[in-house]
Amino acid sequence: MKESDFQKQIKNELKNRFPGCIVKKNDPSDYQGFPDLLILFKNMWATLEVKRSKEAAHRPNQDLYVERLNKMGFSSFIFPENREDVMEALNEYFNKDPKLDKYN
Repeated sequence: MKESDFQKQIKNELKNRFPGCIVKKNDPSDYQGFPDLLILFKNMWATLEVKRSKEAAHRPNQDLYVERLNKMGFSSFIFPENREDVMEALNEYFNKDPKLDKYN
């Protein structure tokens, strides 16, 4: 499967799982390696770097941004092999009790 096709599937799934969310495709020329998708839901955000497979190469800075952004909120690589795990983790993140937020 092409990465663009998988990314389209992910965007549709996010909109179905999180009604009212905004899913924005980031401009790859803005910040080299910044994750592909920004998801805004309720008063929270997340980013996803979409890969066509688990073995797909990572471009420069992708690991750095995913790790850095995950410390600030939620960020992950997503590919067909981990799709359900990432979606479940994202569901837990978006539905967590704000009193348990690591920044309160």
